[in-house]
Amino acid sequence: MKGRKRRHTVSRSRPKVRPLPDDEKAQILKTLRRGIQSSPVLTTLGFRVRALRGRFYVERVQPLSGEQPAAEVMARVTPIEGADEDLLLEAEKRKGSWYTVMAGTAAEVIEALAGDEKGTFHGLGALDKSLREAGDDEQRWQVEMLPGPRFVYSRTGEICTTPEALFHFFNIPIEVLIEPRQWDIYHRQPRIVEAGQDRTRVLVRFKAYSRWGPFSGTCLYARVDGKWAAYTVKPNQSKSIETAVAWLKKREWRAW
Repeated sequence: MKGRKRRHTVSRSRPKVRPLPDDEKAQILKTLRRGIQSSPVLTTLGFRVRALRGRFYVERVQPLSGEQPAAEVMARVTPIEGADEDLLLEAEKRKGSWYTVMAGTAAEVIEALAGDEKGTFHGLGALDKSLREAGDDEQRWQVEMLPGPRFVYSRTGEICTTPEALFHFFNIPIEVLIEPRQWDIYHRQPRIVEAGQDRTRVLVRFKAYSRWGPFSGTCLYARVDGKWAAYTVKPNQSKSIETAVAWLKKREWRAW
């Protein structure tokens, strides 16, 4: 159109990977490994870090019955040139496509990894903090359920996040709380909508907002045959714990 100025899009180039001398690489690796060992959540989930082709890859190792442990890449840490911050903490959006979560020192990278509450890596940052304060990975704080339902720490009256309530009040293991993993990755925040009196069933709604509108999905955390698991539930069967359980039983406890 006559008289309209043409816009020029300027693409921002990614920082170059900074080659590391062996002693610096070893020191960063040591700091990252120590940080993982000091985190109850990262340790329980089987996180580890290794150096590969100039970067550091944070993986989650999950043992499989009768097979070698399977390693899932959760994050990568990249040394960069020309910046005050030494390292980029990156997450994978899709296969081979990475985006920056934050930049900082090795200690700050671990803090961001362990403290993640959005779900980028696990979403259990608040729980990690409460376990550190307890000084014991298996220590469960006394939690009270109020109408709503809402959950508060008995000692302080402070409101629990959903993962904290699921762990401390219902005794759901950390490795179950990371599920459904795909919903966490897209930062769908959980909220408890119904809890069974015997503490073996918990209905949790996951919700996220985007430019396309809200997303809502429901997961039933249930103790079946003495073992906790997370079951995604079809929307029209997720009105209550009763309807979700009835639907799952018909499917022989196969999630949606």
